[in-house]
Amino acid sequence: MLIIEKKDHVVKISLNRPKKMNALNTEIIRKLADTLEELDRDSHVRAIVLTGNEKAFAAGADINELAATKPVEFVLKQFFRDWERIRTISKPLIAAVNGYALGGGNELAMCCDMIIASETAKFGQPEILLGVIPGAGGTQRLTKAIGRAKAMEMVLTGKTFSAAEALAWGLINRVTAPDEVENEALKLAHEIAAKPPVAVRLAKQAINKAQELPLDHGLNFEQNAFYLLFSSEDQQEGMQAFLEKRTPRFRGK
Repeated sequence: MLIIEKKDHVVKISLNRPKKMNALNTEIIRKLADTLEELDRDSHVRAIVLTGNEKAFAAGADINELAATKPVEFVLKQFFRDWERIRTISKPLIAAVNGYALGGGNELAMCCDMIIASETAKFGQPEILLGVIPGAGGTQRLTKAIGRAKAMEMVLTGKTFSAAEALAWGLINRVTAPDEVENEALKLAHEIAAKPPVAVRLAKQAINKAQELPLDHGLNFEQNAFYLLFSSEDQQEGMQAFLEKRTPRFRGK
Protein backbone atom coordinates (compact mmCIF):
# COMPACT_ATOMS: atom_id res chain seq x y z
CA MET A 1 0.00 0.00 0.00
CA LEU A 2 2.96 2.29 0.75
CA ILE A 3 6.55 1.87 -0.42
CA ILE A 4 9.12 3.62 1.78
CA GLU A 5 12.64 4.44 0.52
CA LYS A 6 15.27 6.32 2.52
CA LYS A 7 18.45 8.02 1.32
CA ASP A 8 20.52 10.28 3.53
CA HIS A 9 18.10 12.72 5.18
CA VAL A 10 15.30 12.27 2.60
CA VAL A 11 12.46 9.73 2.53
CA LYS A 12 10.33 8.91 -0.51
CA ILE A 13 6.84 7.48 0.08
CA SER A 14 5.08 5.92 -2.92
CA LEU A 15 1.36 5.24 -2.90
CA ASN A 16 0.98 1.68 -4.15
CA ARG A 17 -2.54 0.67 -5.23
CA PRO A 18 -1.85 0.37 -8.97
CA LYS A 19 -5.01 -1.61 -9.79
CA LYS A 20 -7.11 1.14 -8.17
CA MET A 21 -5.14 4.08 -9.66
CA ASN A 22 -3.99 4.80 -6.10
CA ALA A 23 -7.56 5.58 -5.03
CA LEU A 24 -7.54 6.83 -1.45
CA ASN A 25 -9.50 4.85 1.13
CA THR A 26 -9.56 5.15 4.91
CA GLU A 27 -6.87 2.51 5.33
CA ILE A 28 -4.27 4.10 3.05
CA ILE A 29 -4.82 7.60 4.46
CA ARG A 30 -4.48 6.30 8.02
CA LYS A 31 -1.34 4.36 7.10
CA LEU A 32 0.08 7.45 5.40
CA ALA A 33 -0.68 9.61 8.45
CA ASP A 34 0.93 7.05 10.76
CA THR A 35 4.03 6.86 8.55
CA LEU A 36 4.40 10.63 8.24
CA GLU A 37 4.06 11.14 11.99
CA GLU A 38 6.72 8.49 12.59
CA LEU A 39 9.05 10.22 10.13
CA ASP A 40 8.25 13.56 11.73
CA ARG A 41 9.60 12.20 15.02
CA ASP A 42 12.76 10.83 13.37
CA SER A 43 15.51 13.41 13.81
CA HIS A 44 17.50 11.88 10.92
CA VAL A 45 14.71 12.69 8.42
CA ARG A 46 14.68 16.27 7.14
CA ALA A 47 12.44 16.20 4.04
CA ILE A 48 9.82 13.85 2.56
CA VAL A 49 8.69 13.22 -1.02
CA LEU A 50 5.23 11.76 -1.67
CA THR A 51 4.50 10.22 -5.06
CA GLY A 52 2.37 7.68 -6.92
CA ASN A 53 3.12 6.02 -10.25
CA GLU A 54 3.30 7.05 -13.90
CA LYS A 55 -0.49 6.80 -14.34
CA ALA A 56 -1.70 8.43 -11.18
CA PHE A 57 -0.53 10.24 -8.10
CA ALA A 58 -3.99 9.40 -6.80
CA ALA A 59 -7.04 9.35 -9.04
CA GLY A 60 -9.40 10.27 -6.22
CA ALA A 61 -11.20 8.79 -3.25
CA ASP A 62 -12.29 5.17 -3.21
CA ILE A 63 -15.90 5.58 -4.37
CA ASN A 64 -16.83 2.03 -3.36
CA GLU A 65 -16.06 2.96 0.24
CA LEU A 66 -17.73 6.38 0.12
CA ALA A 67 -20.93 5.17 -1.54
CA ALA A 68 -21.56 2.74 1.32
CA THR A 69 -20.93 5.27 4.13
CA LYS A 70 -23.79 6.93 6.02
CA PRO A 71 -23.58 10.51 7.36
CA VAL A 72 -23.40 9.45 11.01
CA GLU A 73 -20.52 7.09 10.18
CA PHE A 74 -18.44 10.01 8.89
CA VAL A 75 -18.93 11.68 12.28
CA LEU A 76 -18.40 8.62 14.46
CA LYS A 77 -15.30 7.51 12.54
CA GLN A 78 -13.88 11.07 12.47
CA PHE A 79 -13.49 10.55 8.74
CA PHE A 80 -11.18 13.51 8.08
CA ARG A 81 -9.08 13.27 11.26
CA ASP A 82 -6.21 11.53 9.44
CA TRP A 83 -6.19 14.26 6.78
CA GLU A 84 -5.67 16.79 9.56
CA ARG A 85 -2.77 14.70 10.88
CA ILE A 86 -1.15 14.87 7.43
CA ARG A 87 -1.71 18.63 7.23
CA THR A 88 0.10 19.24 10.51
CA ILE A 89 3.33 17.36 9.68
CA SER A 90 6.13 19.78 10.57
CA LYS A 91 8.79 18.65 8.10
CA PRO A 92 8.81 19.75 4.43
CA LEU A 93 6.58 17.55 2.31
CA ILE A 94 6.93 17.57 -1.48
CA ALA A 95 4.42 15.97 -3.86
CA ALA A 96 5.78 14.47 -7.09
CA VAL A 97 2.76 14.18 -9.38
CA ASN A 98 2.58 12.04 -12.50
CA GLY A 99 -0.74 11.32 -14.20
CA TYR A 100 -3.97 12.01 -12.36
CA ALA A 101 -4.33 13.99 -9.13
CA LEU A 102 -8.09 14.22 -8.91
CA GLY A 103 -10.49 14.78 -6.03
CA GLY A 104 -8.82 13.42 -2.93
CA GLY A 105 -5.62 13.05 -4.95
CA ASN A 106 -5.51 16.78 -5.63
CA GLU A 107 -6.41 17.47 -2.00
CA LEU A 108 -3.56 15.23 -0.86
CA ALA A 109 -1.12 17.01 -3.18
CA MET A 110 -2.31 20.34 -1.74
CA CYS A 111 -1.65 19.05 1.79
CA CYS A 112 2.00 19.01 0.76
CA ASP A 113 4.17 22.11 0.95
CA MET A 114 5.39 22.00 -2.66
CA ILE A 115 4.27 20.21 -5.81
CA ILE A 116 6.44 19.07 -8.71
CA ALA A 117 4.36 17.82 -11.65
CA SER A 118 5.02 16.10 -14.93
CA GLU A 119 3.87 17.56 -18.25
CA THR A 120 1.19 14.87 -18.42
CA ALA A 121 -0.24 15.47 -14.93
CA LYS A 122 -3.95 16.27 -14.64
CA PHE A 123 -5.44 18.03 -11.63
CA GLY A 124 -9.04 18.58 -10.63
CA GLN A 125 -11.87 18.44 -8.11
CA PRO A 126 -14.57 16.43 -9.95
CA GLU A 127 -16.71 15.69 -6.87
CA ILE A 128 -19.58 17.80 -8.24
CA LEU A 129 -20.03 15.17 -10.97
CA LEU A 130 -20.87 12.64 -8.24
CA GLY A 131 -23.39 14.87 -6.50
CA VAL A 132 -21.10 16.04 -3.68
CA ILE A 133 -18.34 18.59 -3.08
CA PRO A 134 -14.69 18.27 -1.99
CA GLY A 135 -14.45 17.32 1.67
CA ALA A 136 -10.73 17.10 2.44
CA GLY A 137 -9.89 20.74 1.86
CA GLY A 138 -10.48 21.09 -1.88
CA THR A 139 -12.69 24.17 -1.74
CA GLN A 140 -10.45 25.85 0.80
CA ARG A 141 -6.88 25.10 -0.30
CA LEU A 142 -7.61 25.41 -4.01
CA THR A 143 -9.17 28.84 -3.46
CA LYS A 144 -6.17 30.00 -1.41
CA ALA A 145 -3.79 28.67 -4.06
CA ILE A 146 -5.37 29.82 -7.34
CA GLY A 147 -7.93 32.43 -6.30
CA ARG A 148 -11.70 32.52 -5.94
CA ALA A 149 -12.67 32.83 -9.59
CA LYS A 150 -10.62 29.91 -10.92
CA ALA A 151 -11.42 27.72 -7.92
CA MET A 152 -15.12 28.42 -8.36
CA GLU A 153 -14.96 27.37 -12.00
CA MET A 154 -12.96 24.20 -11.36
CA VAL A 155 -15.08 23.01 -8.43
CA LEU A 156 -18.47 23.89 -9.93
CA THR A 157 -17.73 22.31 -13.32
CA GLY A 158 -15.55 19.43 -12.14
CA LYS A 159 -13.20 20.05 -15.07
CA THR A 160 -9.62 18.85 -14.98
CA PHE A 161 -6.73 21.21 -15.61
CA SER A 162 -3.22 20.62 -16.90
CA ALA A 163 0.14 20.94 -15.20
CA ALA A 164 0.85 24.01 -17.35
CA GLU A 165 -2.37 25.65 -16.09
CA ALA A 166 -1.59 24.62 -12.50
CA LEU A 167 1.82 26.28 -12.84
CA ALA A 168 0.39 29.47 -14.34
CA TRP A 169 -2.23 29.67 -11.58
CA GLY A 170 0.31 29.20 -8.80
CA LEU A 171 -0.79 25.76 -7.57
CA ILE A 172 2.50 23.99 -8.30
CA ASN A 173 6.21 24.81 -8.23
CA ARG A 174 7.39 23.48 -11.59
CA VAL A 175 6.70 21.17 -14.52
CA THR A 176 9.09 18.47 -15.72
CA ALA A 177 9.22 15.61 -18.21
CA PRO A 178 7.32 12.54 -16.94
CA ASP A 179 10.49 10.54 -16.33
CA GLU A 180 12.08 13.39 -14.36
CA VAL A 181 9.35 14.34 -11.89
CA GLU A 182 10.55 12.14 -9.01
CA ASN A 183 14.19 13.07 -9.56
CA GLU A 184 13.29 16.76 -9.55
CA ALA A 185 11.27 16.37 -6.34
CA LEU A 186 14.08 14.41 -4.68
CA LYS A 187 16.62 17.00 -5.80
CA LEU A 188 14.55 19.73 -4.16
CA ALA A 189 14.11 17.59 -1.03
CA HIS A 190 17.87 17.01 -0.71
CA GLU A 191 18.51 20.74 -1.22
CA ILE A 192 16.14 21.58 1.62
CA ALA A 193 17.51 18.75 3.78
CA ALA A 194 20.94 20.40 3.65
CA LYS A 195 19.53 23.47 5.40
CA PRO A 196 19.23 23.88 9.21
CA PRO A 197 16.29 21.63 10.20
CA VAL A 198 14.89 23.74 13.05
CA ALA A 199 14.92 26.88 10.92
CA VAL A 200 13.24 24.97 8.07
CA ARG A 201 10.44 23.82 10.38
CA LEU A 202 9.83 27.30 11.75
CA ALA A 203 9.96 28.83 8.27
CA LYS A 204 7.32 26.34 7.10
CA GLN A 205 5.11 27.22 10.07
CA ALA A 206 5.53 30.94 9.47
CA ILE A 207 4.58 30.66 5.80
CA ASN A 208 1.50 28.63 6.68
CA LYS A 209 0.54 31.23 9.29
CA ALA A 210 0.61 33.84 6.50
CA GLN A 211 -2.44 32.13 4.99
CA GLU A 212 -4.21 31.64 8.30
CA LEU A 213 -3.64 34.83 10.29
CA PRO A 214 -4.03 38.59 9.87
CA LEU A 215 -0.77 40.30 8.94
CA ASP A 216 0.00 41.65 12.41
CA HIS A 217 -0.46 38.23 14.01
CA GLY A 218 1.64 36.60 11.29
CA LEU A 219 4.41 39.13 11.78
CA ASN A 220 4.34 38.46 15.51
CA PHE A 221 4.75 34.71 14.89
CA GLU A 222 7.61 35.36 12.45
CA GLN A 223 9.44 37.61 14.89
CA ASN A 224 9.12 35.15 17.77
CA ALA A 225 10.43 32.34 15.55
CA PHE A 226 13.33 34.58 14.52
CA TYR A 227 14.20 35.27 18.16
CA LEU A 228 13.92 31.57 19.08
CA LEU A 229 16.41 30.50 16.43
CA PHE A 230 19.14 32.56 18.09
CA SER A 231 19.15 29.93 20.83
CA SER A 232 20.02 27.16 18.34
CA GLU A 233 23.45 25.73 17.66
CA ASP A 234 22.68 25.86 13.92
CA GLN A 235 22.32 29.65 14.08
CA GLN A 236 25.75 29.92 15.65
CA GLU A 237 27.21 27.48 13.13
CA GLY A 238 25.58 29.19 10.15
CA MET A 239 26.81 32.66 11.04
CA GLN A 240 30.27 31.46 12.06
CA ALA A 241 30.61 29.53 8.80
CA PHE A 242 29.60 32.65 6.88
CA LEU A 243 32.25 34.70 8.65
CA GLU A 244 34.87 32.00 8.08
CA LYS A 245 33.83 31.60 4.43
CA ARG A 246 33.17 27.86 4.72
CA THR A 247 30.21 25.51 4.23
CA PRO A 248 28.13 25.20 7.42
CA ARG A 249 27.54 21.83 9.07
CA PHE A 250 23.99 21.90 10.37
CA ARG A 251 23.04 19.36 13.04
CA GLY A 252 19.43 20.22 13.77
CA LYS A 253 20.15 21.57 17.25
